[in-house]
Amino acid sequence: MRRFYITTPIYYINAEPHLGHAYSTMVADAAARAHRLMGNEVFFLTGTDEHGQKVERAAKKAGMPTPAFADIVSQKFRDLSPLLNISNDDFIRTTEPRHFAAAREFWRRVKVGGFFYKGSYEGWYCTVDEVFVPDTQLVDGKCPTCGSTVERIAEESYFFKLSAFQDRLRDYYAQHPDFVTPPGRRNEIVAFIENGLQDLSVSRTSFSWGIPVPDDPAHVMYVWFDALTNYMTAVGYGAPEASAAAMFAKYWPADVHLIGKEIVRQHGIYWPAFLMAADLGIPRKLVSHGWWMMDGAKMSKSIGNVVKPADYVRQFGVDGLRYFVMREMVFGQDANFTDETVLGRYNADLANDLGNLVSRAATMIHRYRESVVPPASPALLGRAPEVELRVGIESLIGRVKSAVESFQFSQALRDIWEVIGATNRYIVTREPWVLAKDAAKSGELDTALYVAADTVRVVGELVRPFMPGTGERILEMVGVKPSAQSWVSLRIDELAPGRRIGETQALFPRIEHSVEELRKMSSDAQKPEEPLEPLEPARIAIDDFLKVELRVAKVLTAERVPKSNRLLKLHVDVGTEQRTLVAGIADAYEPETIVGRSVVIVFNLKPAKLMGIESNGMVLAASPEGGKPMLVTFDEPPAPGTRVR
Repeated sequence: MRRFYITTPIYYINAEPHLGHAYSTMVADAAARAHRLMGNEVFFLTGTDEHGQKVERAAKKAGMPTPAFADIVSQKFRDLSPLLNISNDDFIRTTEPRHFAAAREFWRRVKVGGFFYKGSYEGWYCTVDEVFVPDTQLVDGKCPTCGSTVERIAEESYFFKLSAFQDRLRDYYAQHPDFVTPPGRRNEIVAFIENGLQDLSVSRTSFSWGIPVPDDPAHVMYVWFDALTNYMTAVGYGAPEASAAAMFAKYWPADVHLIGKEIVRQHGIYWPAFLMAADLGIPRKLVSHGWWMMDGAKMSKSIGNVVKPADYVRQFGVDGLRYFVMREMVFGQDANFTDETVLGRYNADLANDLGNLVSRAATMIHRYRESVVPPASPALLGRAPEVELRVGIESLIGRVKSAVESFQFSQALRDIWEVIGATNRYIVTREPWVLAKDAAKSGELDTALYVAADTVRVVGELVRPFMPGTGERILEMVGVKPSAQSWVSLRIDELAPGRRIGETQALFPRIEHSVEELRKMSSDAQKPEEPLEPLEPARIAIDDFLKVELRVAKVLTAERVPKSNRLLKLHVDVGTEQRTLVAGIADAYEPETIVGRSVVIVFNLKPAKLMGIESNGMVLAASPEGGKPMLVTFDEPPAPGTRVR
């Protein structure tokens, strides 16, 4: 069994968590879950970085003792795990005794190698990024990374002989071209090394909120020397127990450090140099993602353009948020966050595409086969539509596994949704609702239902790392118990005929509110008011109901409305006349599939113009669990014009 050790960056606690932190954690969680499903023994670490001048100043600004401030803010980061359904194995805090022991042991080991010396440091320091900035790298007198004002500091300091590792680092990058991904970030680091490395100040005396240097407590460790050591602390480094040493031998070096692009230099230069100095293994890969942008600027507390994950979990569900961020951001690139895009993806991808497929497949098995998965006909599986769909599914399994290994989660989800779309089209082509009316076509119906259900099973398995709750609910609906290592042997045709499926559930009910309404609802939800009792729907008198005239109409022609994805223009026979109606059902019905069908319309509705077309009436439709509209129809259609009561 392969072991897999993955870490998030440990988050700096000078401010509360936002989407940038949540994204790193969700991506690492998806990778950890996928590797568990592939049969690997996973250790997944996240946590908080709590030392340094920036935290000390933030605590002072808040009017709190620094330890109390650290406790409160660290807990907010810990609370991300249950909020976002994160499966981390450990949560590290750099203020824990185990980390003090590990950092001090690491310092001693580097010191024994002769890589520290004491001197005086004078130069520019960025408190925001906790980095020293040479004069040549300043941009208009400010930090080149974050744009913040730098401070001139002069104090006694221990220095790490970073310059002594220039050749070793250059050689390491040449021998390990995939050490840093994506390639553009690797190229930045290599160029930085080629420009020459200067020795690094690794202790401070101007503040005390940090880990004291062994044998010289007037100094505290530079926050990056302290913080980076956490990755070893969590797997037993520095602990005296034999079990800790065995754990460290098992899991170190880490397989993946998942980080944001702003801290690649610290992880790609300082960290491997520290480890080389201590003669310890170097992590196998640094995977860096881009930034979430809003209105063209990086999401930042200082700017005020941050997204609070809890607000979006409240509106779209945890899996709705997880899907959006992993689908929207092409890994390694920056991505833009807008409420409109979140709502659009939720309704289109989750409510319509995924929700509709799962609801259709489960509902038809309940309806036509008494909730039991029917067997497929081997002969019918050889037809072109079945072969094309099943080959696509078989290929999808391998492509998703490969994409997960390379952190191309957006591509994996795009590939899954292509199969979801293909399966929805397959169902429309096969028309099980028509086959069910002809006993002679029972085998065709069985095959169509089996193929749809088996595809749903595979989709449910493949979305589990990204949307764990949704994946398990999908599997339950097709009667499959989620397995801890189900990706090891995942393939098509593994859904056993005769299996009784579970109840159909609403995966992602369509959200009919506008973005403005959702914002107001979110704002209202945060007001410190007493909880309101749920409102009952307003009731009307029978006389009011009788004012609505419902009639049967037969669809004579149907066509799509130009420049609209949702509207169909229908010409219908209502018995006494023919009318034109506009109906919002195009995302569920192709025009040719409803010609000749009988529907129910509101007959006495005032005319209204939609997309420039006068609509004389309204077609009645239900919105089932999957989200797409379903026409109200009949087993035996009455004559056009018949009143519906």
